[in-house]
Amino acid sequence: MLWGDVVTARDQISPDWVRISTAAAIELGLAPGKIAGCGCGCINLLQNYPHGCAANCSYCGLARERPGAASDNSFIRVAWPLFRTDLVAERIAERERRGGVGRVCIAQVHDGRAFRDLIDMTERVRRAAPQVPISALVSAGLLDDERLAAIQSAGADIIGIGLDAASPEVFEKTRGSGVRGPHDWQQHWAIARAARRRFGAFKVNFHVVVGLGETDRELVDLLYALHAEQIAAYLFSFNPEPGTGMAEAPRAPIARLRRIQLVKHLIEHRELARAAIRFDAAGSILAIDVPQVQLDAAIASGTPFMTDGCPDRAGAVACNRPYGSYRPGEPFRDYPFQPSCSDLQTIRGELQLAEVLWHGEGVRAVAD
Repeated sequence: MLWGDVVTARDQISPDWVRISTAAAIELGLAPGKIAGCGCGCINLLQNYPHGCAANCSYCGLARERPGAASDNSFIRVAWPLFRTDLVAERIAERERRGGVGRVCIAQVHDGRAFRDLIDMTERVRRAAPQVPISALVSAGLLDDERLAAIQSAGADIIGIGLDAASPEVFEKTRGSGVRGPHDWQQHWAIARAARRRFGAFKVNFHVVVGLGETDRELVDLLYALHAEQIAAYLFSFNPEPGTGMAEAPRAPIARLRRIQLVKHLIEHRELARAAIRFDAAGSILAIDVPQVQLDAAIASGTPFMTDGCPDRAGAVACNRPYGSYRPGEPFRDYPFQPSCSDLQTIRGELQLAEVLWHGEGVRAVAD
């Protein structure tokens, strides 16, 4: 932009303009500030259009019917400042030269222009920083196998999809016809499976939100199904966004979230048998039968309670999303860094696994 140019909000649209998470803007030197305790391993980018997103998910800050101007809305309770895409690509390249960028993630909104612009934006980042891995966080309803091939050719090596809801019923209520939204459960699964065939094992992920009205049983069943199909599951904790349909909905109790995080880790890394988890009549976790040494090792590692997301080139989590599930000063919902000894002590208290009954070599962890 030349000095004296007048750029209106209507002109500041993708692919030439892009929103960037506050943490990523700090990491690239585009915004002042410091992230306490860690850096931002993934540069998260978000498409921008004057009317926001055509979808209407009841918990989402970008929802079509959320009051106020789309340009003023937060997303995941975080501000996403707007910059020229080419400037962001240049800063990514500079950061890569100085010490490396773990990953770039380009997120679509639900808009008729979003696929075309995703290709354009991916190619801009790829030209500027050829070695930086790129994820495409897509809107499944805009895609088919041909479009997935084009995204891969443009330079993305991982596909992320916001399934969010753990069951068809919760999906329909929060994302589909129940909120006058365009999203379809079956289409999300069809695109995930097509992407799995094209991109490979665990190169496709579903975002899954704990606290949208699902039961523990539905979450656990989904985690087992995804693991069997070699589709990654990345957990998020529902955090009510002001002005949305679920603005007054309660968050999942921390004990519930911690147990789901622990079970997910045991499923993915310890091949926990489905029969080892029992539920009460309401579908809440009642018991987990697992060897005590295995349970202790999982908790002591801290890994189950860290943010899980797309990896960097070395296989470590790049997308650590600082403050994505909680506000500064609030208890961590997921840790964007390795939990310390004092953090682990806090986590053990939050898990509330004190009431246990021994079953041979296993323990029975009883929910409240």
